[in-house]
Amino acid sequence: MISDRWMSWPSREGLTREGLSAARLWFVRVLRVVIGGSLLWNAFRDDRGWRLVAGVGLVVLCGGLVWAFLRMSFARRLWPSVTLLALLMGAGYAAQAGDWSVLALVLWCGSAFLALERLPLVVAGVCMPVALAAFAVHNDDGWLTTALIVVGLALAGYTLRLDADARGNARRLLAQERAARAAEAETAALAERARIAREIHDVLAHSLSAQLVHLEAARLLIEGDASRDQILERVVAARSMAREGLAETRQALSALRGEMTPVEDFLRELVFSDKASVSVTGERRALPAEASQAVRRVAQEALTNVRKHAPGAEVFVRLAYEEGEVTLDVRDSGGTPGELAASGAGYGLIGMRERAELLGGSLAAGPGEEGFIVTLKVPT
Repeated sequence: MISDRWMSWPSREGLTREGLSAARLWFVRVLRVVIGGSLLWNAFRDDRGWRLVAGVGLVVLCGGLVWAFLRMSFARRLWPSVTLLALLMGAGYAAQAGDWSVLALVLWCGSAFLALERLPLVVAGVCMPVALAAFAVHNDDGWLTTALIVVGLALAGYTLRLDADARGNARRLLAQERAARAAEAETAALAERARIAREIHDVLAHSLSAQLVHLEAARLLIEGDASRDQILERVVAARSMAREGLAETRQALSALRGEMTPVEDFLRELVFSDKASVSVTGERRALPAEASQAVRRVAQEALTNVRKHAPGAEVFVRLAYEEGEVTLDVRDSGGTPGELAASGAGYGLIGMRERAELLGGSLAAGPGEEGFIVTLKVPT
């Protein structure tokens, strides 16, 4: 069975002029002018009118056959290409019979060259020997010179074929690389959109959960016939949480752009209105944007849970910079569950755990000796 290499056509990408250097393009053009000029001179040197017309007509006809062969071989139409190549070799015999020996030799050499460069190797292996045999029989040089010319033409044709294949492979690899870069950029854009969506979701979830705490408290106060000032206090607190939610959304977007306050300052501002203390251990350093956001969101969610499940409890927040990771530990002193303990869907810590796992970290939440403990670890 004939291998694919022998049956395959040369690379189309390598046969086009696209990607060729200016120097190489000019070399090809000059070479064509020299060959065409030499053939026309061979035809014009005969001063008899009918031979002059016939010689020029034969040169023009051969130029048309070459042009058609290049088109058909590029389109990978085998039998039209072989037919045109046979006509070119036949034109060589006509030129030899008309005493245009230079034209005949060029046509035979060119046919062998084109066959090896542009046809499948199994077909070129038939056409090329026929053309080179005609050249060897009618060439007036010695057998050694003729043999060297034949071998040189075969090597030159095969070299150009390999060059075309190499250029075609290079262009395909370049196209694949561009496609891969475009896909990578699209994937990065989608990942960035997902990250922004996750940040906005977490900010709004925390803000709305906090608002729900205050609104639920206002409802219970209304049902318990509480005073107007107590109810108003809860409504004002809910409005304040809504404003803070909008501010946190803007901060999240700024954080995604790398514009964020240090985590330690954020935690101190976060616990300012609560009975909480913040301690920082380890060598402080700048955290990646996603790790910093995870610490902030987990701290917010943990404090919201304390307000709901242990109102009035003392809260201890510890941020530890360790080798290769940062640890956030939020624990409370425990207390009697408030009236708002049943409010909310309970998905906050689940979302925080998913965020931590996406970063290659972990989140543990559960009861401790006194109260509830939330521990986040994320790599840095």
